[in-house]
Amino acid sequence: MAALQSDGGRMEGWLYSIRSNRIGLQYSRKRYFILQDHLLKSFKSVPASPDEDPVRSAIIDSCIRVADNGRESIQRKVFFIFTLYNTSNHNDQLKLGANRPEEAARWIQSFLESALKPNQNQGDFELSRHVPQSLRLNYSSKHSYSIDWTVYSSSVSDAMTSDVIAPSPWKIFGCQNGLRLFKEAKDNESHRKWDDHPAIMAVGVIDATSEAIFQTLMSLGPSRSEWDFCFHKGSVIEHIDGHTELVHKILYHDWLPWGMKRRDLLLRRYWRREDDGTYVILYHSVFHLKCPPKRGYVRACLKSGGYVISPVNQGKHSVVKHMLAIDWKFWKSYLSTSSARSITISMLGRLAALRELFRTKVDCSSSDFSSGELIRNSTLQQKKMDLKVDVRTRMDNEKNREDVEEESLKTPSEHSSLVGLNDATDEFFDVSEPLDYDQSETSWQSDYGPEMYSQDARQPKLSTAAVFVKKLHDLAVQKKGYVDLHDMAREDSLLCKYGYTLPKDPTCNVLCSWTATDPSTYLIRGKTYLDDRKKIKAKGTLMEMVGADWLRSDKREDDLGGRPGGIVQKYAAKGGPEFFFIVNIQVPGSTTYNLALYYMMSTPLEEAPLLESFVKGDDAYRNSRFKLIPYISKGSWIVKQSVGKKACLVGQALEINYFRGKNYLELGVDIGSSTVARGVVSLVLGYLNNLVIEMAFLVQANTPEELPEYLIGTCRLNHLDVAKPVLIKP
Repeated sequence: MAALQSDGGRMEGWLYSIRSNRIGLQYSRKRYFILQDHLLKSFKSVPASPDEDPVRSAIIDSCIRVADNGRESIQRKVFFIFTLYNTSNHNDQLKLGANRPEEAARWIQSFLESALKPNQNQGDFELSRHVPQSLRLNYSSKHSYSIDWTVYSSSVSDAMTSDVIAPSPWKIFGCQNGLRLFKEAKDNESHRKWDDHPAIMAVGVIDATSEAIFQTLMSLGPSRSEWDFCFHKGSVIEHIDGHTELVHKILYHDWLPWGMKRRDLLLRRYWRREDDGTYVILYHSVFHLKCPPKRGYVRACLKSGGYVISPVNQGKHSVVKHMLAIDWKFWKSYLSTSSARSITISMLGRLAALRELFRTKVDCSSSDFSSGELIRNSTLQQKKMDLKVDVRTRMDNEKNREDVEEESLKTPSEHSSLVGLNDATDEFFDVSEPLDYDQSETSWQSDYGPEMYSQDARQPKLSTAAVFVKKLHDLAVQKKGYVDLHDMAREDSLLCKYGYTLPKDPTCNVLCSWTATDPSTYLIRGKTYLDDRKKIKAKGTLMEMVGADWLRSDKREDDLGGRPGGIVQKYAAKGGPEFFFIVNIQVPGSTTYNLALYYMMSTPLEEAPLLESFVKGDDAYRNSRFKLIPYISKGSWIVKQSVGKKACLVGQALEINYFRGKNYLELGVDIGSSTVARGVVSLVLGYLNNLVIEMAFLVQANTPEELPEYLIGTCRLNHLDVAKPVLIKP
């Protein structure tokens, strides 16, 4: 059932169309999809010939975006979900699911490429009459020729895993069971000094794909006992979204020191997949009313931890990093340092057990490892085959009835949007898919009630983001270093002078301040990048950072540059040549937070041709070029891993609203438009007081004439305080 891709840019394979029935329950329909150029076709079976008419079809143009919804369980089957939606009409959407994360990733990348490529055959689609059920999205011809897609492959992904030059935060201190052991290096500390609850990392190579290892690590089912000697049983307490959930793990006591009580953990688990096939799984302890401390157990506190699984050797092997910083909650203080370190190192030994598990596997395909906390793991192959035969028989019996019902209920309105690709009449003709596990092996249930799953995780809706952020705030209220954003926020509303609300401090000694950072920290594309794929140190910036705002409001605050009393309008009133570039990062929720960064140039915009093209281009062009390089220069491992140090095209992952004024361009970056981004930002908010955040912005260069790249500007945010944003009242 794996997706296939030909050299001609054709993508095809089985996917599941995800719908909600009339009572709000989700169901899936298995369909064969073909994406070629800008045309997406849907079939009920593999087409017998290239001329076979599809059941449904749609045009994928520059108005279409793809949202990664992560993992979701639908009718006890796990899917990796993504949603196609129209930026001009968010109700026009198509939700699809794949069996494997790699399949979903390949489809997402193919849709992104198709949406951003110029449509050279627009007229062919408009005049086509051999597909009577074809539908057309709201296609804008002005977008189709505005995107310079020369050498697109060079803009998909770069070979380097980091675009920031930074020292390694780890020092090796030993080796056990073929695993290298590292401790987190602190500033101005000796090599032998240990913290009370040290951050320790084990690194090893496993003979398996990163996807197979990811699926194994995510499982909380019985198969986990094959390698995790610490784990007794676990369950999902709450499913927040496709990338974030709360899990409860009960540990065995046999491997713990004699006399030590049993331990359990309540963790927030977040995962994501990088473009190069790397999987990141992050954990930290939380408090939740549905899972209070268990009698007879001591609840340990995982300050940060997780896995980074990176493919090597053409994906045949993987380098796995397993990190833990955990407080075991000893009641005798003199036992803490030495015992905690030895127990943590012992727990990291699970990585060696995982390596040996895959060595014993004849077939290390990821299909052997279902995600046990969403559908309890582990199936007997014979039972699967018997069930599949039964399902095929039932599908054959249902096929004719589905065809008749579907054709009789078609309406013209179904063919005007992405919604038309869904088969509404399938709602009450559900054919069960074979389950990937043996139900008899899942008899034990969570001690805290049934698992909770969201019915629909549509990304760009603000209400969904508001609920998500509020849940995370409630969950993290008791985590050290976390401040409740609502109770602690200042109630005094200041007369807001936009561009001046956050103080500048070049010494980086003042908390909740900003300054520009050294451009040479960042790597950008050099003059010969298209030939050698090498990046060079940035030598300077096109613009100067002149101000920053840290704001909160009960609604999204757009077009800050056009508001009177601010730094932009101050210069506009003088009529000078100054031009401003504003990045307004918006974090939605019951309270919306805005971080606005102001950059200014005094020279004519024409002296920077690529920046001028960006400023004067349309939204589609801008979305394909605006790039951010993030870097957490000071902070915990879990935050550094969640943010990363790799450049990303922001417009491909998030919605950006552009506001053009006489002397400025403002980019409103909506964090709420992506599950992945919301998960990262919510995690960062929890540690914000202890972080130093650095960023660089640039316009991506894709052609020899545009190279080398130049940074628009950089910034360094020093220990922002979530209790001190300036309140904007209506």
